[in-house]
Amino acid sequence: MKFNTKLIHGGISEDKATGAVSIPVYRSSTFHQHELGGEPKWEYSRTGNPTRAALESLVADIENGTNAFAFASGSAAIHAAFSLFSAGDHIVIGNDVYGGTFRLVNKVLKRFGLEFTVVDTRDLDAVEKAIQDNTVAIYLETPTNPLLRVSDIKAISDIAKKHDLKTIVDNTFATPYNQNPLSLGANIVVHSATKYLGGHSDVVAGLAVTNDPKIAEDLAFLQNSIGSTLGPDDSWLLMRGIKTLGVRMRVHQENTQIIYDYLQKNDKVANVYYPGNPDSEGYEIAKKQMNGFGAMISFELNEGLDAKKFVESLHLIDLAESLGGIESLIEVPAVMTHAAIPREIRLKNGIKDELIRLSVGVEDDSDLIADLEQAFSQI
Repeated sequence: MKFNTKLIHGGISEDKATGAVSIPVYRSSTFHQHELGGEPKWEYSRTGNPTRAALESLVADIENGTNAFAFASGSAAIHAAFSLFSAGDHIVIGNDVYGGTFRLVNKVLKRFGLEFTVVDTRDLDAVEKAIQDNTVAIYLETPTNPLLRVSDIKAISDIAKKHDLKTIVDNTFATPYNQNPLSLGANIVVHSATKYLGGHSDVVAGLAVTNDPKIAEDLAFLQNSIGSTLGPDDSWLLMRGIKTLGVRMRVHQENTQIIYDYLQKNDKVANVYYPGNPDSEGYEIAKKQMNGFGAMISFELNEGLDAKKFVESLHLIDLAESLGGIESLIEVPAVMTHAAIPREIRLKNGIKDELIRLSVGVEDDSDLIADLEQAFSQI
């Protein structure tokens, strides 16, 4: 099946008991077992639930994986991926990652003995030089949050394989519509499914996907043991959202290109960060490994301009955390999504106080431009 068909007919797309084309929400916490000590397909919903299983089967299909695991949030999925490793293990991690990932690494996982080295994953030499005798994995986002930097997944996966390491890729920004890291050599893909996969700002969820049988076995154990599983109602919402991912992403990306062109010409904007910028460092890599450039764009106001006043002056575009919904959302990373990162580290990584991140929705592009225009007139 082609991708857009797979979104609708992939995985378990029909309820075998009734023929329903929308998988029912199985809210039962437990299931009747007909034999003591047998091996029932369903026994307890933390361990397995038919609605969640249908979602996981669909996600495995669209990410070209064999197994997927649904969690209560993106952070829970990332935590599960890192929980594959043990105290004393070392992980190479990208320097431009979501603030919540930074917080998880520095405030939680380091306390349990995991070790990390932060590198710019665009620099393949730096990635390889960071590998130690106890290194077990390389973790990266591409495009990154919030600077939209692009790393070469295949090249990094090749380095990892040479050193017998695992490659873990956060594919939230690109989505499976644009990029399939497992097909490029990665071992695990994680998502904040709250974002584009859900697509309607009405569900919080996370996903981990793999095509490695041993990793799948271990993730299944961790999902059940830690227990941060996605409930059946949220699983159903996420499946419903995924079915329209293709049609949504087309409009998201068309609008983003129009807004990129507008911002590039705006004399109050110092820099625009977007993988589709032909002059950007990662443009050729993005063209090679992505089917589109995504719908996220970040830009810096000229020094001295008031980012707070700008975002508060918008009427149509919502000032809000998160991204990937049908509505356009805007935020200031230094104050919101990346506030957990100390300012000196943010600045070192290029996240200035004037940086603004825009998740472009599916509204009429002329209305979005008009809203940006009136907000720029206020600063």
